Amino acid sequence: MAGSYKDLRAWKQAMELALEIYRFTESCPKEEKYGLTSQLRRAAVSVSSNIAEGKGRCTDKELLLFLHHARGSLLEVETQLLISQGLKYGFEDQSEADRLLSLVENLAKTLNALIKSLRAIAA
Repeated sequence: MAGSYKDLRAWKQAMELALEIYRFTESCPKEEKYGLTSQLRRAAVSVSSNIAEGKGRCTDKELLLFLHHARGSLLEVETQLLISQGLKYGFEDQSEADRLLSLVENLAKTLNALIKSLRAIAA
């Protein structure tokens, strides 16, 4: 697959999500700084990082592996957002939770489509 990781829609969406997660976690309770906030930020950063690392590898097979890692990290983000929502951390209203979860859902669709297309090429 030609081009830079910066050209991938999945990477762009992952970067947007990571930035939004950082903004969101600024309003989380201070006692969560080393708990849920830290976990959420690390998982969010991991999504775009895995996409970039996979794109930097030599083969589509290696890229696929890292896209699967990115998808796993994305599901961590989703789970941690749901926990935050349940604890009412950082969410001023339901629309903020819905917006972040929508970003996760859209990125998951993009990642799944990219994985599917690479599997077809690799087959």
